Amino acid sequence: MTDVTNGEYDAFLDALAEGEGYYLTCENEHGLLPPRRACPHCGDRELAERDLPPSGEIVTHTTVFVPTPQFEDDAPYVTAVVDFAGVRLTGVVRGIDQAAVEIGDRVTATVESNETTDEQTIVFRPAE
Repeated sequence: MTDVTNGEYDAFLDALAEGEGYYLTCENEHGLLPPRRACPHCGDRELAERDLPPSGEIVTHTTVFVPTPQFEDDAPYVTAVVDFAGVRLTGVVRGIDQAAVEIGDRVTATVESNETTDEQTIVFRPAE
């Protein structure tokens, strides 16, 4: 089996940043976020690309006060898991007061730089 490269993940981030986010699905309709070479649920290797819905719903979140070194200058920040019609992404919430973030909030996904290392990170902003 070939290893997944950072290039594949970077390509996913680039597409998300351009408003062209996508996910993969197998023949059994398991939704998968890239990069994947096979479905972790059923092992299917015949994966098709589908458009990521324009917005999703926060299903869980937490405020990080003691970050890893790569997010040191970003803290405190809210990390959330967002459901996009059956596929989930984890990222940082921006544009919503940290105390006001709630389960059920509708957000969009994009890619922005983090303050500490200037690396690309998945960011959720309020859906309009």
